[in-house]
Amino acid sequence: MSLTVQPSGASCGATITGVQLNQSLSDDVIAEIRVHWLEHKVVAFPGQQLTPAQLVGFSEQFGEIGEDPFFGHIDEHPQVAAIQRNADETTSIFAEFFHSDWSFMPVPPAATALYGITIPPMGGDTLFADQVAAYEQMPDDLRGRVEDLTAIHSAALGYAPDGAYGEADQERGRSMKILPSERALKTCEHPLVRTHRETGKRALFSSAAYIKGFVGLDEEESDALLMELYVHQSQPEFVYAHRWQPGMLVMWDNRSVLHAATGGYDGYDRLLHRTTISDTQF
Repeated sequence: MSLTVQPSGASCGATITGVQLNQSLSDDVIAEIRVHWLEHKVVAFPGQQLTPAQLVGFSEQFGEIGEDPFFGHIDEHPQVAAIQRNADETTSIFAEFFHSDWSFMPVPPAATALYGITIPPMGGDTLFADQVAAYEQMPDDLRGRVEDLTAIHSAALGYAPDGAYGEADQERGRSMKILPSERALKTCEHPLVRTHRETGKRALFSSAAYIKGFVGLDEEESDALLMELYVHQSQPEFVYAHRWQPGMLVMWDNRSVLHAATGGYDGYDRLLHRTTISDTQF
């Protein structure tokens, strides 16, 4: 089996062909995929045919399946969540702000795998922002202010009962199985600049979606800095816009990129299956 890797030409992202993920893969092939994934941060595998169990089986070769604290799961498999929007849905686009999945957990997930099933003919790109590049290209004055900061992460803005995807949102008829709860009010502290335990590279581990403040800064200072960081880390030169195809699996490294959903497909169904791949340590 010979893999072909085509970099996206953007700051991150690559397409890998020459492999069928529903087949048993050797340790050497898995190791090679891992090398490309760590290098490019986002890897896409077009032309796949994966059942939920096969999606889980592939994901488990990169780590244990992790918890999705605020998602329900599909009936066919307890470790697969549906990222779903119906054609007639009027709720907001889910996850439009750049974020790293579940960064508010004590050990956030290493990776997310997303498999396209029903893909609209237009819109719905996923944006990925390279946070290694964002850190390396920070202005010196901003780097000096953030280098040693600790961020306070929380899911409250999204998943608390009064959050963006809380009880009022559920009443509007969102098709995704989102499970808001008081658990979202908990906080967890992580360094703002994170050293990747596999590559050794430093990256910003920051998101306006999940950071509620910084240790040692008051609310006004924290909010201003968070917005300044968000503007910097989402600049076009750091962003890869991924266009989906039916039967495409994408796996990204939550430790080195942020991602955000986009709309533009009103009137069309959209369905993807997702697994969360845990890390062994922060």
